[in-house]
Amino acid sequence: MFRYAPFGILFLVSGKILEIDDMGNTARKLGLYMITVILGLMIHCFITLCSLYFIITRKNPFKFYYGCLQAVITGFGTSSSSATLPVTFRCLEENLRIDSRVTRFVLPIGSTINMDGTALYEAVAPIFIAQLNGRSLNFVEYIIISLTATVASIGAASIPSAGLVTMVIVLQSVGLPVKDISLIFAVDFFLDRIRTAVNILGDSIGAGIVDHLCKKDLIHQNHDIENQIDNDI
Repeated sequence: MFRYAPFGILFLVSGKILEIDDMGNTARKLGLYMITVILGLMIHCFITLCSLYFIITRKNPFKFYYGCLQAVITGFGTSSSSATLPVTFRCLEENLRIDSRVTRFVLPIGSTINMDGTALYEAVAPIFIAQLNGRSLNFVEYIIISLTATVASIGAASIPSAGLVTMVIVLQSVGLPVKDISLIFAVDFFLDRIRTAVNILGDSIGAGIVDHLCKKDLIHQNHDIENQIDNDI
C-alpha cells in the first residue's frame, strides 16, 4: 500500500490543480501563505521562545540554540521530532550540560504533545483556505480555529506531515472544505521541516527552563544519594 502512496498524492494534487481557474493568482496566494507560515514560525522561535528563556533563566538564548544546532538540522532533515530524540538528548546533555533526569522526562513528553510549530501551522492553513474560497471569518471562528488547532496539535503524531491529518478537525470545526488540503500538499514537505525544527527548539527550551528551575533540588538530591551511599558503605 505504501508503494502506491506517492502516486495517490500525485493524482490528488494534480486533480486539485486542474480545478483551478487562475493558476497564477493561486500560486501567488500559495507563496504568500508559505511566507506567512515561515514568518510566524521565525517570530515564535526568535522572539517568543528566546524571550521566555531569557526572562526565566537570564541566559543567552542564542548560545542555547547553538548547542541545539545538530538536533535542529537533524529534525529539518527527518521531519520528525521523535526520530531526532537521540540527537536532542546528546545535544542537551553533552553540549549544554543539562541534567539527564530532566531531559529523559521533558523531551519524550515534549516530542509528543509540545507541537508549538504545528499548532501555529494548523491555525494559519484554515485561514488561507477560507481566503482561497472567498469566505470571511468572524471573530468567534478565529477563536475556534485557535483553540482547535492547539488541541489538534497535541494529538498529532510526531511523524512527517502528521499535521495535515489533524488539520481536518480544524477545518471541520468552522465548516471549511476539507478537499482543499490537497493544495497544501504541494508545499507541506518544506514547511513540515521548518515546523519540526521549531518543535524541537521548543522542547529544548522547555528542558532548559526546567533544568534551571530545578537545579538546586537536583544538586540537593545528588548530595542525599552520595550521603546514603557513604552510610551504606
